[in-house]
Parts: sequence; C-alpha cells; structure tokens
Amino acid sequence: MKKLSTFLAVAACAAGLGAGSASATPTTVTVAMKDPGCHWFLVSGKYLTKYALAGPVSLKNFDEASLRIVGPKGTVRIDRVGKSVLLAPGLYHITMVGQAADDNHLLLTVR
Repeated sequence: MKKLSTFLAVAACAAGLGAGSASATPTTVTVAMKDPGCHWFLVSGKYLTKYALAGPVSLKNFDEASLRIVGPKGTVRIDRVGKSVLLAPGLYHITMVGQAADDNHLLLTVR
C-alpha cells in the first residue's frame, strides 16, 4: 500500500498536480497617490490610468483612501490603504471611495 501511495504522489507531481502548481504567482500592481488625478497605476516608474497584463494580479493600494473595485460581473470589492486584493482575469474599473469628480478612473484588464 505504501508503494502505491508513493507512486500516486510521484505521478501527481509529474502531471503538474502537486501542491502549489495549481495557481500561478500573482503579479503585484501598485496604485499610488500622485497629483494631478489623485491615484494612478505605478508601473516601472510610469504613472498610468489604463493597464493590461496576464493574471492573476495582486492589486496593492498605496493611495490616500480605500479603492472601490468593480469587477467583470458587477461585483464590488474594497481594497483598504496598505492592503492588497487578488484579482482573477477580467476587466476592472477602479475608483477611490468618496473621490472627487475630477479624479482618475482606472481601468485594469487582467488576461
């Protein structure tokens, strides 16, 4: 019986079914505070309002307030300051909670 369980564990690892292989490591995307516009994606030293990348994504909030994230099915999530939220593939509309009308509206596409 011990040989069978060892064989199954080795076979599962060979097939890519081992622990940790089921999900990719998320890419961190930072939202930072910068005037004008209030919040931006900070990518390689550049400030952007639109960004697209392959997922999964960990969205890290370094803005001055919580972020309101509207997901692909209209689901709303809140990302608190200094925290992060894991995002699956989809289109996300990101605004700051209680933001002024002239602040940036961010668009994140996770493929």
